[in-house]
Amino acid sequence: MRADPVALTRALLRCPSVTPAEGGALSALEAVLGPAGFTVERITFSEPGTPDVENLYARIGSEAPYLLFAGHTDVVPPGDAAAWRYGPFEGEIADGELFGRGAVDMKGGIACFLAATLDHLSANGGRPKGSIGFLITGDEEGPSVNGTMKVLEWAHARGERFDHCIVGEPSNPEALGDMIKIGRRGSLSAIVTVEGRQGHVAYPDRAANPIPVLLDILARLTERPLDAGNAHFQPSNLAITSVDVGNAATNVIPQTATGRFNIRFNDEHTLDGLKAWIEGIAAAAAKPGITAAVTWARGNSQSFITKPGPFVAMVSEAIAEVTGRQPELSTSGGTSDARFIKDYCPVIEFGLVGQTMHAVDERVPVADLTALTAVYRRIIDRYFAA
Repeated sequence: MRADPVALTRALLRCPSVTPAEGGALSALEAVLGPAGFTVERITFSEPGTPDVENLYARIGSEAPYLLFAGHTDVVPPGDAAAWRYGPFEGEIADGELFGRGAVDMKGGIACFLAATLDHLSANGGRPKGSIGFLITGDEEGPSVNGTMKVLEWAHARGERFDHCIVGEPSNPEALGDMIKIGRRGSLSAIVTVEGRQGHVAYPDRAANPIPVLLDILARLTERPLDAGNAHFQPSNLAITSVDVGNAATNVIPQTATGRFNIRFNDEHTLDGLKAWIEGIAAAAAKPGITAAVTWARGNSQSFITKPGPFVAMVSEAIAEVTGRQPELSTSGGTSDARFIKDYCPVIEFGLVGQTMHAVDERVPVADLTALTAVYRRIIDRYFAA
């Protein structure tokens, strides 16, 4: 049952699984997991207004502790394939690097954990002293509606309980071993719509201009820092992403003005607290004949942290032993599916180096695939050593 992480990565890279297409990637995993003794299930979820998404859930063992590996086989579009040195779905190796869309984000991470798991099982009679699982979605790069979140709900409803989870996202900024993500900031996206009354610019008393009110709201939201950060999190930040009026005329006061912004926030805030603050500012800025309403985009999430302890220490030690680097414990960056998993068990992220993710010529050094497999193998061995 031994597996080569390079061969597994190449097999996955040759599957054109541009989100939300399965592209053969989940079938490739099932073809390896099934013969290794895993119970493999393929689950498709649907929701109006979003694409159907196929997911994979596999488990071997029935006892605790249960170590779950989570990830995604969907990838972002490759763009102009002619701009790539090698075809984005060919899985070519050149100068010690493996090229392909998803090489680091994150088919390589999946392949390494799979190879490490198969090696562990081969050395231990084909069964873990507990349970190992794979939760692989095709919806991480998409809306993230019919993927990990719903698989977790489905698994929990039938009695699945996880003890710890590793997400194989490319967590390292420069070199393998640089960084473990032990949490993430929350994300809140808001739309402020200010309604006034349309009119001629020469007769402003007959109109109600929504633009100054919108600008006042945005100014109040950004007039001071949200916080100074803390020991585990960088400061929260609010970024205005759009101000729209849709008015091409220079002699018309518009009826509506819309502003959009996103807040990335640490654990000094909550979604509910920030929503109340924003709604309070919008209400305070309204004027006679001008109203301001706030709506919330989908996909907002709370901040979370897996605080340093025995599990984080074990992962850190395994990384240091293989790579020679002591990983930084970080909560930086954007969001990932770990934001869903944190409601079910402690979760950390550790994978490959992310410098080429989403870029033309996305690639991973073959040596990094070997080293990451060795890290995962040490983690699995120690996790089930007790």
